[in-house]
Amino acid sequence: METTTPDFVYPDLVTPCPKTLQYINSTALVAVYIIVFCLSLPGNAVVIFVVSCMENRRTSTDVYLMHLAIADLFFTLTLPFWAVYIHARQWLFGTFMCKLISGLQEATFYCCVFLLACISVDRYLAIVKATQFLTQKRHLVGIVCALVWLCAFLLSMPIMVNREAFISGSLEGYICDDNLTAESIDIWRVSLRILHHTLGFFLPLAVMVFCYGFTMCTLCRARNSQKHKAMRVILSVVLAFIACWLPNNILEVVDTLMRGGQLMETCELRDGIDVALYVTQVLAFAHCAINPILYAFIGKKFRNQLLMSLFKKGLLGRDTMSKYRVGSVYSSGSTRQMSVTL
Repeated sequence: METTTPDFVYPDLVTPCPKTLQYINSTALVAVYIIVFCLSLPGNAVVIFVVSCMENRRTSTDVYLMHLAIADLFFTLTLPFWAVYIHARQWLFGTFMCKLISGLQEATFYCCVFLLACISVDRYLAIVKATQFLTQKRHLVGIVCALVWLCAFLLSMPIMVNREAFISGSLEGYICDDNLTAESIDIWRVSLRILHHTLGFFLPLAVMVFCYGFTMCTLCRARNSQKHKAMRVILSVVLAFIACWLPNNILEVVDTLMRGGQLMETCELRDGIDVALYVTQVLAFAHCAINPILYAFIGKKFRNQLLMSLFKKGLLGRDTMSKYRVGSVYSSGSTRQMSVTL
C-alpha cells in the first residue's frame, strides 16, 4: 500500500507542477490520525479480548475476525509515525523504522483484505453449501490464517527492501520513500500499484461479491432470522471496507494511469488528484477503527459475550451484566455454528 509517501506529502518531487498540497491543513490531518488511533486501539483490543475469552466455543468466523482485529491493531500502531511525518514535513525515525513501518502497514492491509475474503468463503460454505464441511475444516483455520499472514508479509517485502530514509535534492529534511533512480521510480511505482490493486483489492473484492451474492440469495429463501442477523454484521464489515478503500483505489488507478502515460497529465488534474488522494487516504486509514464499532452497535451476541467475559474476569458485577445483557450469548439448535462475535 503506497501511502503517506512523498508523492502525497511532497508531490513536487515527482511532478513539475508548482503547487498542490501546500494548502492542506496538516494540523487537521494529524488530529484525524490521532482520533482514529484512539478509537481503533481500544476497540480492536476489546475484540481480541472477547474472542480469546471464548476458549473452545470459537467458530471459524470468530478466528478470522480475531486475526482481522490483530491486523487492524498493527495497522493502527503505524498511524502515529505518519502523523509525525506529516506534521514535521520530514521523516525523523531513520531508515530501519521507515522500512518497518512501511512494510507493516502494507502487510496488515493485505492481511485485512485476505481475511475478509476468507470470511466470505467461510459464510458461503456454511450457508449456501450447508454441509458438515464447516465443522471439519475448523482444524484448518489456523493454517489458513498463517498462510494469510505469510502471503501478506511476502507481498510487503518489495516495500521493505526499497524504502529508505534519505535527503532529496529539493528538501532539507529526510523523507521515507523508495530510494530509486529518477528513470525507474515511476516504473517501480506503477508495477507495485498494479500488484496492489489486483491482489490487494479487486480480486478479493470479486471473491466477496461472488460468495455474498450466492449467500444472500440463499438467505432470502430461508426463514432463519438468526442467520439473517449474523449476515447483517458480516455484510456491514465488508461494505465498510469497500466504502473506505474503494475511493482511494479508484484514485490510485487514475494516478497510476497518469504516471504510466495512459492519461494526459495536467497541473490542474495533478493537483486535484493529489488532494483527493490525501482525503481518501484519511478515509481508508479510518477503516481500522470501524469494525469494532460495527460489532458493538450491530452485534448483539458480541455485546453479550463482552459482558460475560468481563464478568468471568471479575471486572463486572452480576447485576450489571444482567441489566445490559440481551438474550443468551449462545444460541441453540441450527444457529449454534453462527459466530458469537456477531
